[in-house]
Amino acid sequence: MIFKAVGEGRPYPEHRFSSRDWANVPPRQVRLDQLITTKAILDLNSLLAEDSTFYGDLFPHVVQWRGQLYLEDGLHRALRAALHQRLVLHARVLDMDGGTAQ
Repeated sequence: MIFKAVGEGRPYPEHRFSSRDWANVPPRQVRLDQLITTKAILDLNSLLAEDSTFYGDLFPHVVQWRGQLYLEDGLHRALRAALHQRLVLHARVLDMDGGTAQ
């Protein structure tokens, strides 16, 4: 299995992080098999587009809540990493357990 689980929706409370806030969170390595997705469906056009990482943040957004890591944004990037047989990817992780970003 690529991910720890495939979820539908965000089980954690609203964090109100803007794009600018996310940009201030330094990326770190996260194992794909520790991630729980917040989307069960992926648009293949997003996955296969050559410029899929051109717009927006280059790093996926992950929320740590109640000891779990939820992939909030960047599912197509995570799947691309898996297709290239990578076990980890660099992501921005918001720690809602401790109230700080890691």
